[in-house]
Amino acid sequence: MRLWIKDTPQYLQKTITLYGWVDSRRDHGGIIFFDLRDKTAKIQVVFAPDKKEMYDLAKKLRSEWVLEIKGRVNLRPEKMQNPKILTGKIEIEAEELKVLSMAENLPFELSSDIKAVNEEMRLQYRYLDLRSQRLQINLANRHRIIKFIRDFLSEREFIEIETPILTKSTPEGARDYVVPSRLEPGKFYALPQSPQQYKQLLMVAGIERYFQIARCFRDEDTRGDRQPEFTQLDLEMDFPAQEDILQLIEQLLKELVIKIYPEKRIKEFPFPRIPYHEAMETYKSDRPDLREANAKGEKDPNELAFAFIIDFPLFEWKKEDKKWDAVHHPFTRPKLKPEETIKQVIERIKKDPALPLADQYDCVLNGNEIGGGSLRISEPKLLEAIFEILGHQPEEISAKFGHLLKAFKFGVPPHGGIALGLDRIIMLLQNEPSIREVIAFPKTGDGRDLMMEAPSPLDEKQLKELHLKILDF
Repeated sequence: MRLWIKDTPQYLQKTITLYGWVDSRRDHGGIIFFDLRDKTAKIQVVFAPDKKEMYDLAKKLRSEWVLEIKGRVNLRPEKMQNPKILTGKIEIEAEELKVLSMAENLPFELSSDIKAVNEEMRLQYRYLDLRSQRLQINLANRHRIIKFIRDFLSEREFIEIETPILTKSTPEGARDYVVPSRLEPGKFYALPQSPQQYKQLLMVAGIERYFQIARCFRDEDTRGDRQPEFTQLDLEMDFPAQEDILQLIEQLLKELVIKIYPEKRIKEFPFPRIPYHEAMETYKSDRPDLREANAKGEKDPNELAFAFIIDFPLFEWKKEDKKWDAVHHPFTRPKLKPEETIKQVIERIKKDPALPLADQYDCVLNGNEIGGGSLRISEPKLLEAIFEILGHQPEEISAKFGHLLKAFKFGVPPHGGIALGLDRIIMLLQNEPSIREVIAFPKTGDGRDLMMEAPSPLDEKQLKELHLKILDF
């Protein structure tokens, strides 16, 4: 099994074999020094001129060459030791050197602050960008966060279930990415904006507690904190009160911060519950930054001010479209009055759609929305009424959502859930300015993959197989 550099202090006075990249090189008085790097640490390697063949090869080494090194683990001279780093007291006296791969001159230096490099250049050479220590740490902590979430929810009787990527196009807010069907010309799949309908169907199926680290796709207008594809923690549960879901999430986030970011401080726990109208009146925002500012007006990045925004309106009027739209999504349950029947609810919300509140909640952190959810509608008649208010005709409701309405006729439990934007949460915990810094292979702000050169055209054969024709406008 391969030996990691971080474990080399255990092998003092022994001969070992290491693999990695040339991080930096120094020549001093005829002796060649360089740092060998793997994902765990760096270590100094020493080449003496008495081993001429290996020494001559070592003189040719350049940054980012990939090597196999065999050598003896020695203590450094006392004055040359660096106790601040893991391998700072030892070095490798090289005995054998093998070049596994050479590297051309890099388009940018990896040892410098990568943030200073043009972002389009970084994204074009993302595989080099990812070698930088900062991004290595970001991805490692992303892994730790996702593992923590999986363990936390699994201990609470949630099970992880994957839902389809190729699904049906339904109106849920943003534009869909669509995929043409080769076998059924003129028909299309859609990539999921979220697993919303599937997770509700899992509740009908009696799963009771579901979660997924879900890939989501939305063809939205470009914005700095958006990506065409992103990752969210998606969960749903049967028979919840709103407070059940909020307490679950605040406990998850609290324990995550304590375990992975002990240097950070949560301002207030339990998280404040702030009604939407109060947030808008007090902070002029439904995602307020509740951190304390110092005398210079600066806010401590290690202070985490979480909050839940609750009691959103159920609908909002879209002036440009001259119609009502769901503030969250059409499956969000309106807040019910005591002893109110479903028939009375439908009459009330149809009478004045501006008035009803929703059993909807958003989670915010330091001025950013990091998640949102709701209790769901589980009554077919109420769901049909909501679609009608949103302007859908009965035949359209049947065509787009008939599968869900049909399922709800077979014993659907009350259910609700939430989705947290993992990219945004990790960005904030890592004190990064953009979600692109915590995604392995992100797109540009306008949705391009500069490394793979996507999107790209299809050749005529592919277009013909898919029964597609490109029109010039």
